[in-house]
Amino acid sequence: MSHARIRPLNPYAAQRERRPDGYTTIRASVRPGRPLRVWLNPGHGAALLSLPYELVWATTWMALANRWIAPVVGLPDLPYVDFGPALFGERADGVHWKTETLVAYAGGRPFAWVDDELSAADSDFVTGRHPAPALLRRVSPRVGLGDGDFEALREFARGLGV
Repeated sequence: MSHARIRPLNPYAAQRERRPDGYTTIRASVRPGRPLRVWLNPGHGAALLSLPYELVWATTWMALANRWIAPVVGLPDLPYVDFGPALFGERADGVHWKTETLVAYAGGRPFAWVDDELSAADSDFVTGRHPAPALLRRVSPRVGLGDGDFEALREFARGLGV
């Protein structure tokens, strides 16, 4: 598993030789050696900015997301969650290594998290430890963000009265 994936903006699990329609390819030199091939959709930035959310990178790229991803998809520099020692850690309970840090980052506020590695264990963890509403939306790594995902994000915000 590569430690430098953009999820779910990069449909990295799509057919290797077929870039999805509407996407462009970048080669990101995020670590020494071979550049990482990343597919990004330039329309995603405007779609994300149209949502009534405070956008935050919750990616292993952390600050590098502002250098490599944001300009391609049309996003400004955004804050990012610093996963610190949790980065790529494994948990015996099946909860994703990002989950606990994201709950702490949310600080009791409602939040939406979109990722391709979410599971029922993450939902249970958030429900049991986060006092505010939360949307955990799993996105297919073969497809990336789609219209249904954006609608789910809008619907969650409407439910909060935003």
